[in-house]
Amino acid sequence: MTQTMPRPIIDGQERDEGSLGTRPLVNPANGEVIGDLAWCGEAEALEAARLSVEGFAMWSAMSALDRSKIMRRAADQMRAEADEAAAEMTRENGKPLAQARGEWLASADLLDWFAEEGRRAYGRLIPTRAPDMRWAVHRRPVGPVAAFTPWNFPAWTPLQKIAPALAAGCSVVLKPAEETPSTAYRIVRTLHAAGVPGKALSVIWGDPAAISSTLCAAPEIHKVTLTGSTRVGRLLASAAGQHLKKVTMELGGHNPVIVARDADLDTVVPLSTEFKFRNAGQVCVSPTRFLVERPLYADFVAGVSEAAKALRVGDGLDTATQMGPLTTAGQLSKIEALTADALQGGAEVATGGSRIGNSGNFFEPTVLSGMTPRMEAMNEEPFGPLMLVMPVDDIDAAIAEANRLPYGLAAYAFTNDMRTERRIVAGINSGMLGINHFAMSSPETPFGGVGDSGMGSEGGIEGMDAYLRPFLVSAKIA
Repeated sequence: MTQTMPRPIIDGQERDEGSLGTRPLVNPANGEVIGDLAWCGEAEALEAARLSVEGFAMWSAMSALDRSKIMRRAADQMRAEADEAAAEMTRENGKPLAQARGEWLASADLLDWFAEEGRRAYGRLIPTRAPDMRWAVHRRPVGPVAAFTPWNFPAWTPLQKIAPALAAGCSVVLKPAEETPSTAYRIVRTLHAAGVPGKALSVIWGDPAAISSTLCAAPEIHKVTLTGSTRVGRLLASAAGQHLKKVTMELGGHNPVIVARDADLDTVVPLSTEFKFRNAGQVCVSPTRFLVERPLYADFVAGVSEAAKALRVGDGLDTATQMGPLTTAGQLSKIEALTADALQGGAEVATGGSRIGNSGNFFEPTVLSGMTPRMEAMNEEPFGPLMLVMPVDDIDAAIAEANRLPYGLAAYAFTNDMRTERRIVAGINSGMLGINHFAMSSPETPFGGVGDSGMGSEGGIEGMDAYLRPFLVSAKIA
């Protein structure tokens, strides 16, 4: 199936060519080339950064109400384009069509929520120490923003940044992942059509190192925000820090799931299977390390193995597909290597464990039992369809293993005992904790981690605050 090729957009104008030529865009389900993609570099990054200053002046001068109306128009248009957008996302990312459509619609909700939150970015008055003084704190947008987003959620992650930035009055230069550019292209085009000035929102992709280093160093850019790996986060945070730019980093995780001996397996097993293998496990908050108290261990392994084996794997455009391919060939190779290492270390394959076919990046939904902390997969985020199951003697041992790694994005626990829940809440070290469920992302709530999982939060009022700065006006009354 043919699709219109996405194009970089700078100053509201689509570019048919990039300064670095073109690269092929590949469908991960079959390895076929979708088309040739314009490839940008330093030249486009410099141009977009320069224009973002003019765009910031135009956009921030609008009232919060007018900005809100534009964003809500764009959200409505996104919903009208859901079917077409989902098909594009699936062809580039591989996730099942229903998941792609759900992501697209949820991303439109981000625009709606922040459109309204931008109208409530209140300042405050502070009681003064003298009757002839007045202290007022205003909240101003930080300025032009450089936003870097990954391929696993090509609509949600850009709008986690674009929506609060625009609501605050910032301009944005967006660099989405080169593997999945069509979704970002469609989002930017929709926002322009709704009324966002062309200079206030650009989208470019190409040479990641050239674009990121240029934008981080550009004096026009005042904030850098990334969703990506811990390795890339360190590089960008360091580069931004050299120029004293504000940063938000949503980075990797290796998310533990504590299954207490009193948990209800009829609930835990289907939920664990659904959320572990959603988007082929390519989710930063994906449940990964399952730490199961011994009385439930054997039944848990048997239950999730049976459920995982029943999942239908295939091309995401097939409506019967429940799990698609991994998005990149490199990720497939990583999953194969982590599986081999675990087996060599004594783990057992309860189900799956192998690549599927020779076409596309398919890997079986896999449950590995008998995992131990020394295995590489228990220390490095798999970011794929590997469910790692380890028995633990008690809740204290589970908490210790959950906190062993330097990551602290999400953690989960299943228990029906309030005392156990309180112990876990008090003891776990993460930015987010789900009790008896796995759903973490919503526009209203903060999303972010601690340690090697990043700094700052996206979503909620915290996500809005990340694009505002306090401005004190101290006035002496005549």
